[in-house]
Amino acid sequence: MQGTVVKSTGSWYRILSADGTVADARIRGKLRLQGLDTTNPVAVGDHVVIQAEGNTDLLVISEVLPRRNYLIRRSNNLSRQRQILAANLDQAALVVTLMAPATSTGFIDRFLVTCEAYHVPALLIINKTDMLAGAEEALMEFSNMYASLGYPVIPVSAKTGRGLDALDSLMAGKTSLISGHSGVGKTTLINRLIPGLGLKTGAISTAHEKGKHTTTFAEMHFLPEGGALIDTPGIRDLGVVDLEPREISHYFAEMRPLISKCRFNNCLHMQEPGCAVLLALEQGTIAPERYYNYLSILNNENVFR
Repeated sequence: MQGTVVKSTGSWYRILSADGTVADARIRGKLRLQGLDTTNPVAVGDHVVIQAEGNTDLLVISEVLPRRNYLIRRSNNLSRQRQILAANLDQAALVVTLMAPATSTGFIDRFLVTCEAYHVPALLIINKTDMLAGAEEALMEFSNMYASLGYPVIPVSAKTGRGLDALDSLMAGKTSLISGHSGVGKTTLINRLIPGLGLKTGAISTAHEKGKHTTTFAEMHFLPEGGALIDTPGIRDLGVVDLEPREISHYFAEMRPLISKCRFNNCLHMQEPGCAVLLALEQGTIAPERYYNYLSILNNENVFR
């Protein structure tokens, strides 16, 4: 029988078949060996084949069907362990906040670079805009920095309902990964998008302005208007995977068209003469913050929040 993985606990996987049947299965040992380069050879969104184990009633995943795409990360830049966040995605949405807690652009750019590298369209959801009274100019400046690069940016408030109709339209009929740091209100937002779901939410730690993890396992939830959201546990930091230094600038949308104009074809855009990226930075057509985040990724620096 074939189906789609809709929940992963790390040991067991919930599989939804085309006829609506739901079954729990574990990974066959041989399959686990095939996925040693990641901590999870099977991810939510995977299309799999399941079968009974011998003469028992237990089900095992015997095959993962070819993926259309997937997103992968390292737990941090110093870790060798890699994790598949989700597979077979139409898009990936990162929920960010400008305060309580503030999401760093370094984290955002790592997420966007990962999406670019793995061919998954990305969008940004700015949550908790109800807390930005008197700071609309900062919100607009932040939004414009990413919207000008072609990324959809949706300011929303799970509390007041601002932007939820626009977000509904972007999510309808698509399979979307939804991710973000703990504390950005991701779970509350999902509950607003899927009435009656009732996912458990947690409070913000006032001492550190960090959210408490409320999502324990990756799980797919289905939208009323069609489509699905793959909810992932809150990510504290994000290590970019499998990118050569020369490749990184290709995944910055504003740098990509300039690369061919650099004097040297192996230019890293750091201090090389005749660098079109450095010229654009000097002329103000590349945001300094984005360039510094490029250097941070290039230098394999850790970024938290």
